[in-house]
Amino acid sequence: MGRGDLSDAEWELIGPLLPAERGRWARPAGDNRRFLNDMLHVLRVGCPWRDMHERYGKWNSVYVRFRRWAEQGVWDALLQTLVDLGLTDYWQHMIDSTSVRGHVSAAGGKGGACTNALGRSRGGFTSKIHARCDNQGLPLGFILTGGEASDYTAAEPLMEIPVTTHKALLADKGYDGDRFRESLLIRGILPIIPPRSNRKVPEHPDYRRYRDRNRVERMFGKLKQQRRIATRYDKTILSFESFLNLAAARLWLKSFVNAT
Repeated sequence: MGRGDLSDAEWELIGPLLPAERGRWARPAGDNRRFLNDMLHVLRVGCPWRDMHERYGKWNSVYVRFRRWAEQGVWDALLQTLVDLGLTDYWQHMIDSTSVRGHVSAAGGKGGACTNALGRSRGGFTSKIHARCDNQGLPLGFILTGGEASDYTAAEPLMEIPVTTHKALLADKGYDGDRFRESLLIRGILPIIPPRSNRKVPEHPDYRRYRDRNRVERMFGKLKQQRRIATRYDKTILSFESFLNLAAARLWLKSFVNAT
C-alpha cells in the first residue's frame, strides 16, 4: 500500500458509496479502490495526470473515470452522504473563506475565467474557497468564486447547504451585515459575529465562544495539505470542486475511523 492510500477500514466505508463500473470494449472495468487511490495520489502530490506514478496504471483511464464521476455528480453526492452519515455536531457551525493561487495551467478553460471561478490580482489568477463546517471542523460544503469576491456574497449560499439547522453560527467581521444577521435570526440561528469597526451601534458577541472559530481555520489547513487544493491546477470549476469534495471526504473518513 502506497503512502496516502486508503486503509482497509476507510475503504470499507467508502467502497459501497462509489458507482459500480462495467468493462468497455471487452476490457475489465478495474478495481474502484485502485482508481480511487490513483486520484488521491494526484490530489496529494499535485502532479499532472500524465506524471502519475506508474504503479497506478494508465493515467488516462484514471482521469477519464475521475471526470466521468465529476460530471455524474458522484463527488458531490459522496460528500453529502458522508455528512448525512456522520455524527455532525449541530450545536454551532462556522463559515469562512481562503484564497488559493491559480497556476498558469489553470487559465484558458472554456467559458472564461469568471465562469470557472478564477479572479485576477497583481499576482495572477486566484480562486476563493468559501466553506461551512460543523463544530468539530469537518467540512459540510463549499462555494467557489474568484479571488477578488467579497466573503459576504457567499454567506447566503453557504447557509443554503442542505444540513440540519444548527443553533449558532460563528463567522468573522467580514460577514457582519444587518440583512445576514436578520436572515440567521429568522432561521432560529444565533449569529456570533464581531461587529465591523464602522458600526454606529456595535453588537458584541460572546467572545469566549467566538474562539472556537479557529476550527474552520484548521480545517482549511488540513485541506491545503493536499497540493492540488493549495494551488489550483485545474482549468474548470468542476474538476477543482471535485478535488475539493474528495479532500473533504477524506477528512470525514478519517474522523469515522478514528471514532471507532
